[in-house]
Amino acid sequence: MTSSTETPALRIRELRKTYENRVEALKNVSLDVMPGDFFALLGPNGAGKSTMIGIISSLVNKSAGSVEVFGENIDTRRNAAMRLIGLVPQEFNFNMFEKPLDICVNYAGFYGMPRAKALQRAEVVLKGAHLWEKAQVVSRTLSGGMKRRLMIARAMMTAPRLLILDEPTAGVDIEIRRGMWKTLEEINAEGTTIILTTHYLEEAESLCRNVAIIDHGQIVEQGPMRALLAKLDVEGFVMDVEAPLPAPLPMIEGTVLVARDAMTLELDMPREMDLNRVFAALDAAGIRVRSMRTKSNRLEELFVRMTAKDAA
Repeated sequence: MTSSTETPALRIRELRKTYENRVEALKNVSLDVMPGDFFALLGPNGAGKSTMIGIISSLVNKSAGSVEVFGENIDTRRNAAMRLIGLVPQEFNFNMFEKPLDICVNYAGFYGMPRAKALQRAEVVLKGAHLWEKAQVVSRTLSGGMKRRLMIARAMMTAPRLLILDEPTAGVDIEIRRGMWKTLEEINAEGTTIILTTHYLEEAESLCRNVAIIDHGQIVEQGPMRALLAKLDVEGFVMDVEAPLPAPLPMIEGTVLVARDAMTLELDMPREMDLNRVFAALDAAGIRVRSMRTKSNRLEELFVRMTAKDAA
């Protein structure tokens, strides 16, 4: 249980950013991320996520407001604050012709880490990213998933207390994403606070304990992931059936039934509805359910609702 007096890993107060073209990218944003959290920052393109990350990491100048990283103000204690942050950008920004070991060691050198210590640390982070066997190969020969893990390993060279990941799994397939999820969960379990931006909403739902949704430069919703998902009054399921589905599907009052394919049924129903009633109706129609799982778009539905409410 987090103490109310504990210093936040990230504390943002009334943060504003207005660009020269008078576009307000951030409008009085306030946010706390507590130590040890796995936090999701969600929003559509242009919502202000990248601007916020740029300000936190001192890559973008803010117009007003304050940002503290574990109590270190980025204005008055910039160097101290930056030493606490590890940033993994969306785009690959390392030399593709260098070896992973050299990339990690050289990165640590920018922070004044002695080479001998950097070599020891590089072995630790590359093993943690499951890349040690690739430490001496040219990085351009790595797979897309390995390059993503190398970005994370490089950021972990300075043992940051706050790791910020901007769309770390963009453009990679689900198998690679799930492998990266495991790596991130291991890093978080060791005590590193993680802030994740992602467009894969099932990723945020799977990994993150708390979430903030930003739209048009403003936080439109924030809180524990479970509490936000509980606000949905519709529950979605995917059902695998034992035999091909009949046509037409049975009508069950209050529900929406859709055949994804001949052997898969999608169900949307009110949260308060008795699922046994649905099974009884399906059974009466000769539909036998073999297995069932929750649909992975609950957070997406919430996101659409929150941003639509803000627009209204």
